[in-house]
Amino acid sequence: MRVTWVSRVLSWIAAALVGGVYGIAGTIGHSVMWGPVPVGLIVATIACAAILVAVRALTHDRGAAVAAGLGMLGMLVLISGVGPGGSVVVQDSLAGRIWTYLVAGIVLLVVAWPSFSTLPARPTGRGSEEAGARES
Repeated sequence: MRVTWVSRVLSWIAAALVGGVYGIAGTIGHSVMWGPVPVGLIVATIACAAILVAVRALTHDRGAAVAAGLGMLGMLVLISGVGPGGSVVVQDSLAGRIWTYLVAGIVLLVVAWPSFSTLPARPTGRGSEEAGARES
């Protein structure tokens, strides 16, 4: 099936919106602590990484993963500044710095991960199956 440029652009827009939603949710929830355990940081990291991997795996398009990552990073930057009332969502603390660099690292890792679907398949001949059956 051939993918048109319109559907590709629409998928990038949808991926950017989904990435933005996860970026907002992770940025707001990253500072939740349960005693000494940074539960919010752990859950937000897993959620953001999972949506990026899902977008990359389901669309088979690196551009969609870039769009989702840019949406995530854009929302992080947008809401991490000082608000009009003086409120700060991402404080200048260790957790805030870790969250900022962690999101950027996850986006970079998912986008840069090689695509294994374009690698040539390893030939499996009849002889290799029989040899494997005899060895076990």
